[in-house]
Amino acid sequence: MPKSANALVVMAKAPLVGEVKTRLAPPLSLKEAAELYRCLLLDLLENVRSFEGADLYVAFSPAAAAALFHEITPRDFVCFPQRRGDLGERMASIFEDLFEKSYERAVVIGSDLPVFPSSFLRDAFRALAGSSDVVLGPSRDGGYYLIGLSRLVPEIFTGMPWGTARVLQATRDRLSRVGVEPSLLPGWFDVDTVEDLKFLKQMVSTRTQTRTSKMIKKLSILRDLPYRL
Repeated sequence: MPKSANALVVMAKAPLVGEVKTRLAPPLSLKEAAELYRCLLLDLLENVRSFEGADLYVAFSPAAAAALFHEITPRDFVCFPQRRGDLGERMASIFEDLFEKSYERAVVIGSDLPVFPSSFLRDAFRALAGSSDVVLGPSRDGGYYLIGLSRLVPEIFTGMPWGTARVLQATRDRLSRVGVEPSLLPGWFDVDTVEDLKFLKQMVSTRTQTRTSKMIKKLSILRDLPYRL
């Protein structure tokens, strides 16, 4: 049985060269992009491991990376492989499995969220414990960095324009058609483009030393990027 009524899942890819953050190359090399992603992932796991309001999971891909994730993931998390399919199918299966385990509320976040405020997680679970069936965290690129459910809403995981700037609006439109009004968290960002790198450089410049901030300082290609967009 679950220890908590809440489940928090980080969806993560193995930080393999040529498999992650390829849109950052150039200006980064594929190796640098993979190293940056690894830093983002490890910093996020370190950040959210102290969140006490939920059982913690990492849903990883590919399944063959099981040994890697069990090595790099803090013991606070339970690791399991993502199922096959597009992003929507994989997220839907995660929620299905969690609700089958008798969780009342589940939140899924991405793995590349720099200096992610833990208050967003508290707000998400608080909304789901209230009157909201769905909570979304809008990202700067038109998608969402967080999705939380208190019941399965399968309509929002099929036929969506994954990987485009229309994902958030398409999700809200689909929810409207089935009579669901989502709660919205403050906007945040993930790291997919050079513009995101500029914003990341600004954010980590004012923070304590993390793997990501050290990596940013190490990347000579970023030294000439302006701090502000």
